[in-house]
Amino acid sequence: MRKVMNLNENWRFIQKDAGLPASLPTDWERINLPHTWNAVDGHDGNGGYDRGNYWYAKTFATPKQAFGGSRVFVEVLAAGQQATVYVNGTEVTYHEGGYSIFRADITDLCKDGEENLLVVACSNEHKDGVYPQAADFTFYGGLYRGVNIISVPETHFDLEYYGGPGMQVTPVPFDCGGAEFDIVSYVKNADENFTVLYSVKDADGNEVASACRPADDTRVRIHVPDAKKWEIDSPYLYTVTAELQRRNEVFDEISVQAGVRSFSCDPNKGFIINGVETPLRGVSRHQDQLYKGNALTRKDHFEDARIIKELGANTIRLAHYQHSQDFYDACDELGFVVWAEIPFISVMNNDPAAHQNCISQLKELIIQNYNHPSICFWGISNEILIGGISEQLVENHKELNALAKELDPTRLTTIAHVSMTPVESPMHHITDVISYNHYFGWYGGKMEDNGPWLDMFHNKHPDLCVGMSEYGCEGIVTYHGPNPACKDYSEEYQALYHEHLAKVFDERPWIWSTHVWNMFDFGCAARDEGGVSGRNNKGLVTMDRKTKKDSYYIYKAYWNKEPMVHVCGRRYAQRAGETTEIRVYSNQPTVTLYLNGEKAGELSADKVFVFNVELKDGQNTVLAAAGDVKDSITLEKVEKEPEIYVLPEVNERAEGVANWFKTVGDMDLKAPMEFPEGMYSIKDTIEEIAANEEALQIIQEAVKLAMNMNVVPGEGMWDMMKGMSMEKMKDMAGSLMPEGFIESLNAKLIKIKKN
Repeated sequence: MRKVMNLNENWRFIQKDAGLPASLPTDWERINLPHTWNAVDGHDGNGGYDRGNYWYAKTFATPKQAFGGSRVFVEVLAAGQQATVYVNGTEVTYHEGGYSIFRADITDLCKDGEENLLVVACSNEHKDGVYPQAADFTFYGGLYRGVNIISVPETHFDLEYYGGPGMQVTPVPFDCGGAEFDIVSYVKNADENFTVLYSVKDADGNEVASACRPADDTRVRIHVPDAKKWEIDSPYLYTVTAELQRRNEVFDEISVQAGVRSFSCDPNKGFIINGVETPLRGVSRHQDQLYKGNALTRKDHFEDARIIKELGANTIRLAHYQHSQDFYDACDELGFVVWAEIPFISVMNNDPAAHQNCISQLKELIIQNYNHPSICFWGISNEILIGGISEQLVENHKELNALAKELDPTRLTTIAHVSMTPVESPMHHITDVISYNHYFGWYGGKMEDNGPWLDMFHNKHPDLCVGMSEYGCEGIVTYHGPNPACKDYSEEYQALYHEHLAKVFDERPWIWSTHVWNMFDFGCAARDEGGVSGRNNKGLVTMDRKTKKDSYYIYKAYWNKEPMVHVCGRRYAQRAGETTEIRVYSNQPTVTLYLNGEKAGELSADKVFVFNVELKDGQNTVLAAAGDVKDSITLEKVEKEPEIYVLPEVNERAEGVANWFKTVGDMDLKAPMEFPEGMYSIKDTIEEIAANEEALQIIQEAVKLAMNMNVVPGEGMWDMMKGMSMEKMKDMAGSLMPEGFIESLNAKLIKIKKN
């Protein structure tokens, strides 16, 4: 029988490229898996993180079978981003891609009666042929999901096909109430004496169907009468087991969980599951936590899923790579519709090896995760047009889409477009459905632009199912004020932004899916904005999972059916002024507000209730009641609000813009822009401009003033931004660039001769 030996305890690790050891090193650090060497520097704000080739080592005993003849495999659940595995000094496999399972047969290298030395060289160094190439998150290095040793008989279910489970189950519901389970398993080294016995058990462990097939022709269709559906609110799971038998003995056994559901998307009806129109409203998720990096336990993954379930979301976009099997399991059990994708993101590398890596990672994603009923969408790229479009890029996408449909014709394919992707684009009719990453109201434009843009696109493309795969803004719980505004990083502006977007999407059920960017703050060592560097702070919840921001609760009011009420502004605890605004979120029709024990008002509204009250000197208690649910906060009236409530850069930016225009002089900024030959202009890419130090300094100042982002060659977000021109960036920044700003920028650049 199959035996799985967990190897997560007592590894030796060295954070330098020490080379292959001949024996277990005694002077290396002792660690347990999961492990990443970027648990701290991946998001601590020091401007970068360690990207190197480092070494892990451990000894293990050769597993013994009850009968002669067996195979031994090493299983690595993920290694970021490239890994070479050695057993007893011999290389057994090399794997590229930091997010998927891979295995290798090590039978012939194992020693009987002696300890074996397992060594893994793990690298998160940049490599042209491996995705992600450049992205707005930290590429954590390490063995961050664990390692197993698996022993099986000579005849066994396949372990080597792209890290898959060895069995593929496709449940198809029938109108009569039953379902057909199309099952196929993959057997290695079988002869005519072997058969495969399938068993389908319900959630209580009762067998409801079974079948037997010869090991050389394992496909079968099993009818399950009165099958229960996998629903978002009732995610019913069956267990399908395959036993590899030889006469009266089971040689190998595998099990997977499966769910019976049907789904589709319609341009005018949105997402439909089991015949019911169900708009998908949820979040995106990265897999890291504060000072753990991506080295999470199964408990950590399930806790993340629980927090999302409490929000009331029914969908999760798992960005931007294959996530842990533990999290997919949580989604199966809790009832989320999942968008799973590969890290083909931001910039396409023209190296043919890079495209092959995309193909490999897509195969691993689909083959390893085919049986998860939560997964309904395969994503083939994200914001890939940041690096520009080409005929080859379009063709690569067509090939990836065709591959996804070949490997899994039962699911839909999708793509996440960068905001600047044209409304008329050859990228729009490749996948089954599409989505856009729009940040109107943060990186550019106004939050009020979102609804009209979606209506416009829907009218121009009535045949396309369109969604919002990313939207959001930074919210840092230190910053507060009575007049929240874009780019002030305040918790209040983030809440206002999401108030508006939640309503926009609620009014448009034809939008097949929306995914907040992001559920949790996450590591991006290259970022430095809003006074919290090293992280992307757009999460509804902080990176340590300790604090749910006010924006979390507006979605809970819209999505969670359980009665709730939440008083916003508890961290805006010291307030000045004669009156102050109290915002309350609730899914109840009426909210009553009490100030210091006395009724201050009662309002009927839809989700958002706004009261204005006069605080007394000193501390005040504020209580909101909506039916049987209540929430309270304490506020202090002060003469002057703490300076820490306002990010210094907010005022500095306004002064900087004013000074910027002074340097242009009396130039007519409304006149048509000129682009003289041989001179720099806004049409040149940032990388081209970087060849001239004077021109680069102008661009750096402009980007900092407009978007509060640093552009430094070779650092931070450089790889993502270098291919963009300021002309294109204006499409992103929009209203963040004051009237005349882009014209004044061009006026400065055309004075500088190209090198």
